[in-house]
Amino acid sequence: MFPKMVRIRQLFENTCVDNLSSVMAFKLNDYCRSQGIITLAGKKIGITAGSRGIDSIPVILKTVAAFVKEKGGCPVMIPSMGSHGGGVLDTQIQILKDLGITEESTGASIVRNIATEMIGTTDSGVPVYVNKAVLELDGLIVVNRIKPHTDFHGNIESGICKMLAIGIGALEGAGATHSYALKNGYEETVVGVASKIMEKVPVIAAVGIIENCMGKTAKIDVFSADKIMLKEPLLLNEAKKLKAKLPVENVDVLVIDEIGKNISGTGMDTKVVGRIMVHGQKEPDIPKISRIVVLDVTGESHGNVLGIGLADITTKRVLEKTDFRSTAVNAINSMSPEQGRLPVVMDSDMEAIQAALRSLGALKKEECRIIHIKNTSFLEEMEVSIPVLEEIKLSNFIHIVGPVHEFEFDAEGSAVRI
Repeated sequence: MFPKMVRIRQLFENTCVDNLSSVMAFKLNDYCRSQGIITLAGKKIGITAGSRGIDSIPVILKTVAAFVKEKGGCPVMIPSMGSHGGGVLDTQIQILKDLGITEESTGASIVRNIATEMIGTTDSGVPVYVNKAVLELDGLIVVNRIKPHTDFHGNIESGICKMLAIGIGALEGAGATHSYALKNGYEETVVGVASKIMEKVPVIAAVGIIENCMGKTAKIDVFSADKIMLKEPLLLNEAKKLKAKLPVENVDVLVIDEIGKNISGTGMDTKVVGRIMVHGQKEPDIPKISRIVVLDVTGESHGNVLGIGLADITTKRVLEKTDFRSTAVNAINSMSPEQGRLPVVMDSDMEAIQAALRSLGALKKEECRIIHIKNTSFLEEMEVSIPVLEEIKLSNFIHIVGPVHEFEFDAEGSAVRI
C-alpha cells in the first residue's frame, strides 16, 4: 500500500556564531563607538520582540537589553507581530512566552499595549500605523531575522523593514500594509511604510540576524537607521545562499509532520514547498509537488493554522487544534484567504497519506516519489522513497542513515515522526 522509505541526511555547511552574547555585546559597543553614542541615561528604549521562532532569541534580546542598561537607559520589549495571535494582546504576550521571551528571561519589562495611532501616509497613499507605546519612546532598537519572504521576491523581503511596517504597526498596520501591497507591490509598500515610520520614530539601531540552513544563527549585524536600505539587501542575499531546500525538484507526495507560526509566517516555507497562493503573486517554478499532506500544527501556533491552505490533505488532529478566528484574522489581514482555507480532512495520518497516494491516479507505489519531513525549517534529515533515493544517492551531500523500511505508523495510524 505504501512505498518503502529510507532515512537520509543532507550535509549542509554549519556556519554559526559561537559565544553569541559576547559577539553581540562587542558589536553593539563597537556600533556605539562608531555612532558616537556615549550614554542612554534617562532614556526609555524599546526593543522589538516578534512572533517568529528565531534561534536563541531570548539570549539576543537579553543582550540588547543589558546593553541599554549599561548605557544608563531603560529597556522595554515591544510586542511586534502585526495581526498574529488574532491581534489580541494577551495572546501575543503568550506567544512571546512560548518563545522564551519574558520579563525574567530578557531583563526588560514587556509593554502591554498594541493599540495604534495613524501617523500619516506614504507618498503612494498607504496609511501608516504605529503602536502608541512606540511613539512615547526615546529610541527604538529594531531586532529581526532577515530572510526570504514567503509571499514575494525583492531586494528587501522579510527583516528590519517588515518589522517596522507590519510588526509595530500591529493589527491595523499589518492590514493596511498588506492591503496596499496587493495594489502597489509588497517591497515598495513595506519600504515606503518603514521609511515613513523612521521619520517619526527615533530608530537608534537595527540588529539584523541571518540563520543557516539548520536554523542556527549564522551572522548578526548592527547598523544605523540610515543604513537599513543598504544593509538589509546584502544580508538577504547571504541568507538566500544559506537556505535549505528539498533534495529533488519533482515530488509526488510531500508529507509534513508539522506546520506552525514559529516555523514560518505561512506555517510552511512557501519557497520550500513551491506554493505561495497569494493573489497577484507568481507561483514558484520549482519544486513541483503534486500532493502536500500536513499531519499536525505546533503548539506555539496557538491554533493559527495559516498556510494549511497550501496543503491538499490534512488530519482531524489539525482541525481539532484550529483556532478559526485567529487563522481568519491572520489570513484576511495578510490578504491571503487562500492560505487559510481547509484542505481535505482525514481521520488519521495513515488515511491522509493513503488518500494522497490514491489521488495520484494509476501510479504504481514503487514508482511514487515521496518525501517525509519534520517541517520546512528542518531539512537536514528526512525519509525518501526509493525513486527519490535513486536520483540523489550519488550526491556527495547526501548520506543514507538507515535501512530500507516500511512507512511506519503506530497502532492508532499516526505516522512515526522525523
